[in-house]
Amino acid sequence: MNQSSFKKYLLLWLGELISAIGGGLTSFGLGVYVFEKTGSAAGMAVVTLLGFLPTLVLSVPAGILADRYDRRMLMMIGDGCSAIGIIYILICMMRGETTLAQICIGVFISSVFSSLLEPSYKATVSDLLTEDEYANASGLVSLAGSARYLISPVIAGILLSVSDVKLLLVIDICTFMLTVTTTFVVKKGIAETKKCEEITLKESLAEGWQAICERRGVLLLVLLSSLLTLFIGVFQILAEPLILSIADAKTLGIAETICASGMLVSSIYLGIFGIKSGYVKILSGSLVLAGGCIIAFGLLGSIPLITLTGFGFFAMLPFANTCLDYLVRTNTAKELQGRIWGLIGFLSQIGYVVAYACSGVLADRIAGARDISVGRGAGVVMSISGAALMIMALILLLVKEIRLLEEKGDTNEYELC
Repeated sequence: MNQSSFKKYLLLWLGELISAIGGGLTSFGLGVYVFEKTGSAAGMAVVTLLGFLPTLVLSVPAGILADRYDRRMLMMIGDGCSAIGIIYILICMMRGETTLAQICIGVFISSVFSSLLEPSYKATVSDLLTEDEYANASGLVSLAGSARYLISPVIAGILLSVSDVKLLLVIDICTFMLTVTTTFVVKKGIAETKKCEEITLKESLAEGWQAICERRGVLLLVLLSSLLTLFIGVFQILAEPLILSIADAKTLGIAETICASGMLVSSIYLGIFGIKSGYVKILSGSLVLAGGCIIAFGLLGSIPLITLTGFGFFAMLPFANTCLDYLVRTNTAKELQGRIWGLIGFLSQIGYVVAYACSGVLADRIAGARDISVGRGAGVVMSISGAALMIMALILLLVKEIRLLEEKGDTNEYELC
């Protein structure tokens, strides 16, 4: 793969970075709008859930489509049509007071089309880059993802002080157009790859699952990713009540920004330097450190120390994600990577659902049983999950099937058409 291919990827990534910032503006703005209008955290949770579930449920069929049709075209359709939901919300706001139901409908429509993006985008990495460039690409993807939580809130907060949420929606709609344009430019420079003959949805799904199961180490990594999102979800849900039990909302906002910047720092490092070898060891080491940070976060009562350990936790995630990405990508067939990443996306996101459903309830019950604050109950649950993550990370070093993934064969030898 030549230098121009990496430049095409950078152009594609730039479009997705801008889209992520625009999406973050809308997410922040709608969250503030819903809370101000309803005064209900439940309302905000419903909007968040409707923005998450379609991507989870549709990730598998979206992956199959990514292997059947032109991936860049699917990205253009996903990005372009996801603007419909935002435009609907904007029109409702311009006509007067917007109800929670109208916002939910718009968010749901946008999320349905956005579900086309991730499998096609991840599969395009394999189309454009060499194996040596995968780690750099993964770091850039993490960087784009972190921008939604680091850049967007700052911009949105400033804009809301001089205008209202409608301005944020307009900016987001403009970013969709820019993203579609960059994807179109990249598409024009890439010859269409030969697609397999038409097969049924069930057969496509079976092929993707077979590709994952073909190497036991890949299947184990997929299960590991599900557990990893479970621990991340526990952290996301319980960090706020823990901090609010000893500090105010302003301190919480500052602490969250500093913690999330850990992901930004390590993503920049990986985007520049990447990882050249020792993926399994780095994966295990980063998860051990992440687990230790969760334990410390749950046990410490000092805001500076909590913030430091939170920074460390988020700094480890891009290293773990990069290693998982590389080991799976280099041990599966390129022709199947759309449906593979669709399946992986679905399976891994289940961890978030479990965390969102259970961690808060568990923290409340521990607090009640031990007669402590909910914040301290959250700390206990976080510490337990951190210890479990450390144990899991150490065990994976002992699994021969995972270690063998670094001694992969040439995945291009897979012949599926």
